[in-house]
Amino acid sequence: MTPTQTLPEAVRIVEVGPRDGLQNEARPVSTTDKVRYITALAAAGLNEIEVTAFVHPQRIPQLADAAEVCAALPVQSKVRWSALVPNERGLERAIAAGLPRIALFTAVSETFTQRNIGMSIGESLSVYGKVARQAAAAGLSVRGYLSCCFVCPYEGRIAPERVAELAAEIQALGADEVVISDTLGAATPRDVFRVLSLVLAQVPVERVALHLHDTYGTALANVLAGLQVGITTFDASTGGLGGCPFAPGAAGNLATEDLVYMLHGMGIRTGIDPASLHTAAETVAVALGREMTSRQWRLRSSGSTTF
Repeated sequence: MTPTQTLPEAVRIVEVGPRDGLQNEARPVSTTDKVRYITALAAAGLNEIEVTAFVHPQRIPQLADAAEVCAALPVQSKVRWSALVPNERGLERAIAAGLPRIALFTAVSETFTQRNIGMSIGESLSVYGKVARQAAAAGLSVRGYLSCCFVCPYEGRIAPERVAELAAEIQALGADEVVISDTLGAATPRDVFRVLSLVLAQVPVERVALHLHDTYGTALANVLAGLQVGITTFDASTGGLGGCPFAPGAAGNLATEDLVYMLHGMGIRTGIDPASLHTAAETVAVALGREMTSRQWRLRSSGSTTF
């Protein structure tokens, strides 16, 4: 695939802070504070927000209040709420909560999949297919996360051909969007070009998203690589929150405010107000009792930014 210099006029950002951002935080965040945070994100202009995960509370205690969070969400006709679900029971809970969209999960690494959900990739795809069909029957749409698409903390470098194969499979199983994830945050732009060149031969570009972590400081460079091959949907997390309990060494997600700064500076619309986004970051920072790690947070906190 040859990168193009024609960049999109607008980009869609999926905010994953309330789920992927908070899941690795040891300090409990109250339901009230989570809803306050989510409300602030919506007020900033984010219209795709992954609010929680319907997982067993012993697996991720921070998200044990998933049903309570969903019940308290503000009425927002312009916002599409979603939640991660691991299985049929999780789907039942998401349907009961009235969510319009779910996210399902598998990975390219057998070891990571076993550590994360206790299944082989094949077993996870079987569950995936069942849940996707039931979700469609209930009127819910489905995002499909594909984790460890570049480097696995247990298996090392991942074969791009395997990423493309699984991306095509989860699309066939019912995902309307395939999320290519740099779970360890170790990818470089060359890796992004190599993997996407194969994925986009199997899945239409408008159905592919990038989910990037920033462990090695390459997330924004990888966004640019994605933009150059036509990707227009990116996951991000306020303040750079995140990390994965099952990926040792992984740092936080690409920070939403850093992504917005870069895109706006390139003349690419996001529909997000930077000042209001900082307010949302302040909301979760207070709840966690600590500073955020994003560059925009540090600049704003020091009073030296003109964002």
